[in-house]
Amino acid sequence: MKTPKEESMDFEDNGDRSSQVNVKEEPEEDQDFVPKGKGKKRKRKADNTDGPPSTSEAPLWEEEKYEDGVKWKFLEHKGPYFPPKYQSLPDDVKFYYNGKPVKLSLPAEEVALFFAQMLDHEYTTKEVFRDNFFRDWRKEMTLEERQLIMDLNKCDFGELHAFHKQKVEARKNLSKEEKLVNKEANQKIVDEYGYCVLDHHRERIGNFKIEPPGLFRGRGDHPKQGMLKKRIQPEDVIINCSKESRIPEPPAGHSWKEVRHDNTVTWLASWTENVQGSCKYVMLNANSKLKGEKDWEKYEVARKLKTCVDAIRAQYQEDLKSKQMGTRQRAVALYFIDKLALRAGNEKEEGETADTVGCCSLRVEHITLHDTLDGQKCVVEFDFLGKDCIRYYNKVPVNKRVFKNLKLFMENKQEGDDLFDRLNTQVLNKHLSSLMPGLTAKVFRTYNASITLQQQLKELSNMKDNVAEKLLSYNRANRAVAILCNHQRAPPKTFEQSMANLQSKIDSRKEQLDLAKKELKQAKKEAKGSSDNKLLMVVEKKKKAVQRCEEQLLKMEVQATDREENKQIALSTSKLNYLDPRISVAWCKNMEVPLDKIYNKTLRDKFAWAIDMTELDFVF
Repeated sequence: MKTPKEESMDFEDNGDRSSQVNVKEEPEEDQDFVPKGKGKKRKRKADNTDGPPSTSEAPLWEEEKYEDGVKWKFLEHKGPYFPPKYQSLPDDVKFYYNGKPVKLSLPAEEVALFFAQMLDHEYTTKEVFRDNFFRDWRKEMTLEERQLIMDLNKCDFGELHAFHKQKVEARKNLSKEEKLVNKEANQKIVDEYGYCVLDHHRERIGNFKIEPPGLFRGRGDHPKQGMLKKRIQPEDVIINCSKESRIPEPPAGHSWKEVRHDNTVTWLASWTENVQGSCKYVMLNANSKLKGEKDWEKYEVARKLKTCVDAIRAQYQEDLKSKQMGTRQRAVALYFIDKLALRAGNEKEEGETADTVGCCSLRVEHITLHDTLDGQKCVVEFDFLGKDCIRYYNKVPVNKRVFKNLKLFMENKQEGDDLFDRLNTQVLNKHLSSLMPGLTAKVFRTYNASITLQQQLKELSNMKDNVAEKLLSYNRANRAVAILCNHQRAPPKTFEQSMANLQSKIDSRKEQLDLAKKELKQAKKEAKGSSDNKLLMVVEKKKKAVQRCEEQLLKMEVQATDREENKQIALSTSKLNYLDPRISVAWCKNMEVPLDKIYNKTLRDKFAWAIDMTELDFVF
């Protein structure tokens, strides 16, 4: 039987960058997944209840889904792979407190090493991170250690940090033979734990390794950064497989929390992490049939919105004049979600304490109204923490009715009061589903992201451009989506040095081009009026050298522009979660750009369904 959490899974990151697992999964409707041009649908064969079925050679896309929410009939796997146990530090690596060496207990030493490993990172300078770490570290100490270690500022992790750096360098300097041994050992782990049998198919598992313990980082100024992510034990893990399969064996001396046989969900194992109290799941790989179905259905719902979005917009514009305050608030919220791609809000994880908000949970303090600002009328200034504690700051001119309604909503309210005090996400999504089956605020976000990419690509792309220029156009279109969705990132630490290195290469190439042009000029001078084939061949050779230098220089300059424009924009988030991949596949085919210039191998695997089915004339 499914828990409420399982009913609302949505595969979004929980804010921890080091997370290796998908946290949630959205409920899937029972729709047939048969992309264009794939032939007739075929019924699945009945499973052999005496053991795993033989694998099928049929393409995944051609099979029908089971009825009544059933996702599979047979599922067998080896369970998750657990990280190795902690090994104590060598005797000559010491921790010091107040200048004196202290031999820590094994649990306390392990957590101390987590902190030491991060001393080069700015996280360890942040007060919140340090306070959270010290509080959780003390919980792992013995009574004697707690009585002694009272002040983090008196702790010296220097030798632990140096030991960690030495291990990192040692790994980098492994010989080819040693690296090959490690690679083969890792491959054995993948072969044993990285695959499952799902009905007629041997499928790759996406995240079979349980994340090792460490310190939580989060994104932005997360209030829980620095807290200890505890080691997951088999007793924390729920296994999901079919009754007829071989139940995975837990590590020696341990047992599973529970073994389920729930074929209405797609996860293989589950546990609850301690920092945010969120459920984590071992899921199938991105290119599995079930994941492909889910993606296809998501984008088809967003495409369907295109057919009725004008009517929905007309409706909420009319609702701005409603005599019912709740209806007006719903209309303004929907206006923001549509025009600004705001998340609906009220989406915090269980146990989440960060003051993050979305559209429906905005408070009066989060917006400022300007009758005129920078030459524009009716401007709304937004300033709040959104998902993953990423700041959303924007100044947007709105229509007069929206502006007047916002003034009305803010009357007689304090800064901490809800802006939309008669609205929540449940009410909003219920209204949206009445307008179109399956419509939610998230579908609006997906629709606007995809339609923006398509429109920008149409405006920016030029078939006469070379591949580098076409890629710059694509990234600019992608950036427009990332800005719309507020997908930000901090500039990479190595950005300035990387740009300096690239500029040095550009300057060097310019010198080569100047030299090549001089040599061409000289060759032309020598060949002028001559019928000597050798001289003419030299001229052609010099022309090609100039052309080659010009192409290389242009490619580098385009690359520099692209890097500079995207240094604070996260292009991958929208590409992974909000942009219909068929738009990009069709663009690559039409513009004659290799798909691997747009999608890395992971994304090509994830969107195999789109690559397989998309024609040149695809329109979102």
